[in-house]
Amino acid sequence: MAMHTHRTHRSGWLRAGVLGANDGVLSTASLMLGVAAAHTGTSAILIAGLAGMVGGSLSMGAGEYVSVSSQADTERADLALEMEALAQDFDSEHAELRDIYVRRGLDLDLATRVALQLMTHDALAAHARDDIGITDALSARPMQAALTSSLSFALGALVPVLACVLAPGTLRTQAIAAISLGFLCVLGVLAARAGGASLLRGGLRVLVGGAAVMGLTTLVGTMFASGA
Repeated sequence: MAMHTHRTHRSGWLRAGVLGANDGVLSTASLMLGVAAAHTGTSAILIAGLAGMVGGSLSMGAGEYVSVSSQADTERADLALEMEALAQDFDSEHAELRDIYVRRGLDLDLATRVALQLMTHDALAAHARDDIGITDALSARPMQAALTSSLSFALGALVPVLACVLAPGTLRTQAIAAISLGFLCVLGVLAARAGGASLLRGGLRVLVGGAAVMGLTTLVGTMFASGA
């Protein structure tokens, strides 16, 4: 019998990791290109990149922690309400779960027995999963999301910073743009592969978006340089 590999359990850390790395590359590279377009020196470009990496990494982690913590608070509140409802009126909660199974295709008698058996085993877990939609795979994990986002942002931001350090002076701007775009494309392909999506679509999506953002930021830097 054929076995299928499901990827839903990866959604929490995968989302945070991809978002963090993508943002780290794109925002840091764009910042450095904008500064470079204003005809500043190498040290200013590098300082901008390092500042963007540190500040963005901390900001990304803090923002992700606050966001996912709010989701976790909502889940806890919903579970508390469900526990209270189960304690006060078990029969009504059983009927509610039974009706959910009927809507999903079970006949009334089977739905009644399934709901009772699941609630006898673990009533709160049954309602959390089938009534509220909270599962272990998809539940909010604030610290995991924060650490994944912060670390992945820093690793992504290292790409344009290293490009700036290692590239020859005359090719520094081109190297930052080309290497960052290449890394974004690879990141999109890897994320698509991990999520079971189209590799071509995943790579092109971040490549086109990244090129547009970098181009606009470079234009802003050029405008400031012209004004100066």
